[in-house]
Amino acid sequence: MLKLSSSLLCRAALLLLTVSSSVLAQHTVMDSRGEQVLDSIPQRVAALNWDIAEQVIELGIAPIAMPDIKGYNEWVVKPAVPAETQDIGTRVEPNYAALRALKPDVIIIASPQKDLESRLSQIAPVLYYQTFSEQHNNAQAAITNFKHIAQALGKTEEAESKITFMNERIEQLNIALDSAFSGNKPHVSSFRFASTTSVYLYGGNSIPQYALEKLGFEAAIEKPDTQWGITQVRITELSQIGNNIALYFEPLEQKEQLERSVIWQNMPFVKAQKVNAVEPVWSYGGAMSILYNAEAIAAALLEVAHTQ
Repeated sequence: MLKLSSSLLCRAALLLLTVSSSVLAQHTVMDSRGEQVLDSIPQRVAALNWDIAEQVIELGIAPIAMPDIKGYNEWVVKPAVPAETQDIGTRVEPNYAALRALKPDVIIIASPQKDLESRLSQIAPVLYYQTFSEQHNNAQAAITNFKHIAQALGKTEEAESKITFMNERIEQLNIALDSAFSGNKPHVSSFRFASTTSVYLYGGNSIPQYALEKLGFEAAIEKPDTQWGITQVRITELSQIGNNIALYFEPLEQKEQLERSVIWQNMPFVKAQKVNAVEPVWSYGGAMSILYNAEAIAAALLEVAHTQ
């Protein structure tokens, strides 16, 4: 009887050790739904939204899959897509068969893919990160999500280093701009053209406006917080910028038509040569998009300052 009891105790101890090892091997992470548990740190990462792909690439990881690489290269630009990353369709209609064939360890999505989560979870575990919402500060959410994604992928130190560099670089740009404008920074509004007659004006909760504020500039036209930080307005409303500075983001397909527009040419800021293009950077991206927006905006503002 004693011998049998000892045997049972040994088996129980072995089972407990096995269960404990399994629990310790699990990888607990955070996404926008709360705490999630993965079997281990993912190695093969599929990023199904541009801002997610940006966050992953910034951590030094090449996603095995992402959507619409051609569009990303035109609009997002930085960071560059690794050569080995496979294009698996669009952001709202990924190629499920191609994705399954790539055997991801994890699929990371954003709000445009939220309704695809159930189907995607049949391929691999899904992590969901919502950056853009009217209910929170989008720029801060981008930074928080960057940290969470980094922890999920075992890259926490890399994320912290990037964020530190970003803050230091923006402060350097702030000082350079303060000098360029002799300590009297004008108000600035930035926008993207929807057509030659309307624009998407960046206001509260936008990454460009957040970057401008970090650079020490106030908005020439105040707009309320929105989910994406934009408000579509008629081009005539831009006259409210007055003799302050107007910045528009490229790419701009209608540039020739714009230059022939009487309305545009009669804008006070155009006449005063206080308008400039901003090189392509993504306004709806991850944490490092804040830096890329700040750098591109600063370069455009310095050019304006040097013409005055």
